[in-house]
Amino acid sequence: MKGLLKLLFPLYVLVMSALTLAQIPETQHSEGISYITGGVGEGEAVSLLAEAKQWPLLLELSQVEHGKGVWIFGAKIKVVNIMKQVIFDAQADGPYMLINLESGDYAIEASYEGAIQRRSISIKRDVPQKVSIFWR
Repeated sequence: MKGLLKLLFPLYVLVMSALTLAQIPETQHSEGISYITGGVGEGEAVSLLAEAKQWPLLLELSQVEHGKGVWIFGAKIKVVNIMKQVIFDAQADGPYMLINLESGDYAIEASYEGAIQRRSISIKRDVPQKVSIFWR
């Protein structure tokens, strides 16, 4: 019996890993910049957060509802370069958005239910960063 368990355990780990990886939403593009958005459901959220280590920027989106923080989806995200040009424009399909920006300085403009949040960021090569955007 122990021998059978030793043989089946690696198979179990492989299958569970494949299921977790399969839950990452499809890569999309805006203005030539790749991004992934989602995080609805625990499995997808865990997969996206694990994947975030490979991306320059992770946006985390939330708001206060009935006195506590809740994740949101549907926020409109724009990225503006130092020449004031919009280089990225997409809607978040969940509380997380991974954006593949090149090194440089940018402004993030996030709008949700008519309220706009702005953040300045500096992307450095091989240094993933997380920006939390919170609406009241």
